[in-house]
Amino acid sequence: MNRDAYLEKFKAQLDEWNAELDKLEAQARGANADMKIKYDEQIAKLRERRDEAREKIAELQSASESAWESLKHGAEDAWSRFKDALIAAK
Repeated sequence: MNRDAYLEKFKAQLDEWNAELDKLEAQARGANADMKIKYDEQIAKLRERRDEAREKIAELQSASESAWESLKHGAEDAWSRFKDALIAAK
C-alpha cells in the first residue's frame, strides 16, 4: 500500500472511531451516576489514544521517505492501542 493510501485508510478509520466515541459520550450523558463515572474514565482513555493516533498521522504526513517505515510501525501501535481501548469501552 502506498503512503497516500495508507494515510487515507488511517484517517477514515479515525473518523469511524470518532463516531463511536461520540456514541459512548451520548450513552454516558444518559447513564446513572455510577455508570457515568465508568463511562467518563473510558472516554478519557479513548480521547488520549485518539490524540496519540492523530499525532502519528501528522508525523506520517510530514515524514521523509527514509523515516516513513519506522514511523509507520509507531502509528500502527497507536492504532492498536486505540482500537483495544474502544473495544474495551463498548
